[in-house]
Amino acid sequence: MSAVAQIRITLAGAERVVAEGTTYGEILGADGRTVIAARVNGELKDLAARAADGDEVEPVAIDSEDGRAILRHSTAHVMAQAVQEIFPEAKLGIGPPVENGFYYDFDVDKPFTPDDLKRIEKRMREIVKQGQIFSRRVVTEQEAREELAAEPYKQELIGLKGGATADDGANVEVGGGELTIYDNLDPKTGELCWKDLCRGPHLPSTRAIPAFKLMRSGGAYWRGSEKNPQLQRIYGTAWESREAQDAYLTMLEEAERRDHRKLGAELDLFSFPSEIGGGLAVWHPKGGRVRRVLEEYSRQRHEQAGYEFVVTPHLTKSTLFETSGHLDWYADGMYPPMEMEGAKYYPKPMNCPFHIMIFKARGRSYRELPLRMFELGTVYRFEKSGVLHGLTRARGFTQDDAHIFVTPDQLADELTSLLTFVLDLLRDYGLTEFEAELATRPEKYVGDPAEWEEATAALRHALDKSGLDYVVAEGEGAFYAPKIDVHIRDAIGRRWQLSTLQVDLQEPQRFGLEYQAADGTRKRPYMIHRALFGSVERFFAILLEHYAGALPPWLAPVQVVGIPIAEAHIPHLRAVAERLAAEGIRVEVDEGDERMQKKIRNAQKAKVPYMLLAGDTDVAAGAVSFRYRNGEQKNGVPIDDAVAEIVEAVRNRIQI
Repeated sequence: MSAVAQIRITLAGAERVVAEGTTYGEILGADGRTVIAARVNGELKDLAARAADGDEVEPVAIDSEDGRAILRHSTAHVMAQAVQEIFPEAKLGIGPPVENGFYYDFDVDKPFTPDDLKRIEKRMREIVKQGQIFSRRVVTEQEAREELAAEPYKQELIGLKGGATADDGANVEVGGGELTIYDNLDPKTGELCWKDLCRGPHLPSTRAIPAFKLMRSGGAYWRGSEKNPQLQRIYGTAWESREAQDAYLTMLEEAERRDHRKLGAELDLFSFPSEIGGGLAVWHPKGGRVRRVLEEYSRQRHEQAGYEFVVTPHLTKSTLFETSGHLDWYADGMYPPMEMEGAKYYPKPMNCPFHIMIFKARGRSYRELPLRMFELGTVYRFEKSGVLHGLTRARGFTQDDAHIFVTPDQLADELTSLLTFVLDLLRDYGLTEFEAELATRPEKYVGDPAEWEEATAALRHALDKSGLDYVVAEGEGAFYAPKIDVHIRDAIGRRWQLSTLQVDLQEPQRFGLEYQAADGTRKRPYMIHRALFGSVERFFAILLEHYAGALPPWLAPVQVVGIPIAEAHIPHLRAVAERLAAEGIRVEVDEGDERMQKKIRNAQKAKVPYMLLAGDTDVAAGAVSFRYRNGEQKNGVPIDDAVAEIVEAVRNRIQI
């Protein structure tokens, strides 16, 4: 009897000897419920795959980032199976996992209805309970075409093999240059229940799906292009436990309550008139007040930090963007040009080339560097209508754009100072939970690798000095520069990408920027791009949702409302309002005909931080009754004390 061949693998840093043909699931002792896949030499593999000599094996837990993606991708397959069982004519598009869920696209005769989603979800639960086995097999292109002859969109993907891009999700189907099909097999008979072109990996079986829910459906162009057919997309979510899913659904309910578009209408802050066009907001007086405070405080802090304020036009000749490269890189996202006097003029999609022209306007000396330019510059980008989302994804918006020109030896210290400035200013707005990513040189890049290393080291130095938690996003920098992205978490735990610090290695060269060094030679500066808010509009929306509309007193459009108990008390409150207004407080006296209780409800609905009530006793005592936004009340507060408390809260940006 011949001996069983053995192989060596590494598990948790320790070498082990196992029999040839051992699966990763056996090596890990995985139950397929908590550990649902393996990471082998850095790649994700099914538990049923067999180990090879020299493998380094790690478990993938279902509640990890990779584990959730596998769970959601597997649930997308279950959904697609259910759809084709209920709607046999449905043709399959793609079905990748996405943040917090998954989707699958289908070519069907008519859009899915809410009742359809209920039927699909019911059938999915039956498939999950059945425990169908996900089984992977490698196929040739000819075999794949024959097996999926009825699926025209899969036929297109088969031709792509490993050439699909991550943007359209097709790499989920055919990535890696190898064609594989996943069969869903009956656990009792082994008979084929359904199959799909997919690279995997997947859960061991459908029974390993603990919790899922279908969310909504809508239209989506095949592979994201309006030139292609419009399919019907079903979105769902899936989680490692019922508790995790319930927490997510509760968060969604809270997010809906906080939706800045809804709050913008309720609080009379801004709107998007259809007569003006999608993604183009108009700011109402109350919204305009908040925006002015945001911008003025930002200007004040930038002035204190040594920035020079600049102003640039809203459009330019095409030659500027030809030199900068933006016409090559971003033409599809720019508004079309206007023909005037034999030249093409484009609305600007970004401010950086304009700031470069200011630098170039005259000779520069090393003594002027670092030169910090700052602008609240409005830009225009033609976003597709399907991705527009209130103020967070608009077509016209104002960037708080800074460009800093430095000598090479100033780079590290300037980045450190910039990151400190960014975090301090964000804290002033009540944001306290930060995370960062350092995005490094991608495979395809331009420029000198040594300069890339120098710039990346300077960015890393800034992060290390800040003490900020960060991860390195290997290869995810732009092709022309590495960068730091700062993310915040809002009051309900959502992660928002906000500020960016980017060391530009190319634009100074493209424009031939120079400064005179101390030794009299001409040298090229480095340029740092710095967007702190990202855009005023998006930052405003994030704050509005973070505070659920109840902005802190210093930002509130109306900070104080005076509410008389009777008409006779109006003069008393007018006098208080005059004192507050003299201190720069935004105050109103409600002199309407409603009863006091209705006026209080109106102020609470408008999320006004302070209500000052007055009746006979208050007038006689030279006092007011304080009512706070949270419903608490203090009676008989002397006017001097009331004014002092409100002024202190506003000036010191106290959160209430």
